[in-house]
Amino acid sequence: MTGITGQDGSYLAELLLSKGYEVHGVVRRSSNSNTQRIDHLLSDESLVDSRLYLHYGDVSDSSRMMSLVDSIDPDEVYNLAAQSHVRVSFDEPEFTANTTGLGSLRLLEAIRVAGSKARFYQASSSEIFGASPPPQNEETPFYPRSPYGVAKVYSFWITKNYRESYGLFATNGILFNHESPRRGETFVTKKITQAAARIHAGVQDKLVLGNLDAVRDWGYAPEYVEAMWRILQANEPDDFVVATGTKYSVRDFLGFAFERLGLDWEKYVEFDERYTRPAEVDSLVGDHAKITDATGWKPQVLTPELAQIMVDADVEILNSREASWIDDAARG
Repeated sequence: MTGITGQDGSYLAELLLSKGYEVHGVVRRSSNSNTQRIDHLLSDESLVDSRLYLHYGDVSDSSRMMSLVDSIDPDEVYNLAAQSHVRVSFDEPEFTANTTGLGSLRLLEAIRVAGSKARFYQASSSEIFGASPPPQNEETPFYPRSPYGVAKVYSFWITKNYRESYGLFATNGILFNHESPRRGETFVTKKITQAAARIHAGVQDKLVLGNLDAVRDWGYAPEYVEAMWRILQANEPDDFVVATGTKYSVRDFLGFAFERLGLDWEKYVEFDERYTRPAEVDSLVGDHAKITDATGWKPQVLTPELAQIMVDADVEILNSREASWIDDAARG
């Protein structure tokens, strides 16, 4: 699994371990620890070096991908690694193309060259649809509006090409926005829920955002990694949209999050054009009929409940930090 230290990777690792898998995760070498989301797994001595293994590597390094596939000889490969921030992709388009796009090719080529029978899952994205009007499904034309979306279009087509050219069990999960308490702090949903908790606690005064009218189909990340796993259990490889089929704006998400704490978001939120994208995606709303028919997967947590889950988690984090500070001061 690439991207094991990310939001989806951490939940997928938990899921696979709960099913008895031996999990091998690829992590980038860094002078700072980047395993916070899986530290609870790494602290379990019954898992580490028996069913959970970490390997240094990067999807920008084709020789490393080949050596890992050859030495591990996996049954399933999940490619979750990417530069995954849409706004950042405008600032770093080449890096985004190299990791988000070509990273998929390097893994697929590693599987092909090794003669591996591994089933391959590519984490695709609703951003490939971009300006195509909703609802979007597997037949919707691609119209990406960012370097990230363009890179994901490449990764989608190269996965399909290797499936058709070499007979690989190569699949695409076209996941619409999915969030959780483990979401990175630069993503809009996390910025909102974290700000709501901090404003409620009196440690933040305002929240600055960009486009509040963008409409998205937000789901719950732990449910979406279940969909990833189900896609690889199918009899034949295919491509599937994973979504809730519901639509809410950023403005709506603000309302759900701040209302959870009895706050009026309009008193605290300011607009700043710097947070807008050079090319906006107005509305992404997915149709999950195909994956539901094929695997039985259905979303359970919708956006209003998701916002509450994230706010509650951020409040708990603040409270635990405050308790820690008090303890430290007392020990003084």
